[in-house]
Amino acid sequence: MFMGEYHHTIDDKGRLIIPARFREELGVKFVITKGLDNCLFVYPMQGWAEMEQKLRSLPFTRADARAFVRFFFSGATECELDRQGRILLPGNLREYARLDKEVVVVGVSTRVEIWSRSRWEEYCRETSDQYEALAEKMVDFDI
Repeated sequence: MFMGEYHHTIDDKGRLIIPARFREELGVKFVITKGLDNCLFVYPMQGWAEMEQKLRSLPFTRADARAFVRFFFSGATECELDRQGRILLPGNLREYARLDKEVVVVGVSTRVEIWSRSRWEEYCRETSDQYEALAEKMVDFDI
């Protein structure tokens, strides 16, 4: 399970160090794609296969399903760690997530998210004000 928040920087070549705690579970190869809230989602290969299977079951006759699947898969790329535990983030994904130098790598149970530090801080400020209200809504999911 992925959890925790780690602050890192992207070097001039677009490389990012993946936190050591995440490397083993991610494996040597994994998939990065455009996530929600303008962050990147990172899935281990098994998690990606599970997500792919779920998305394949969506009805292709629905425009919203097609749009989501198209967006999700078009941004996906397979990545591999180098010897220093870094990945090269493709330019299109850095642009989508508005990543510059300062980033936050966040563990979110079955996936990892990569955020622009400024966007993450903004998201946390916005969400912290709603945390209790969100917790109350979790009752609807039997949590």
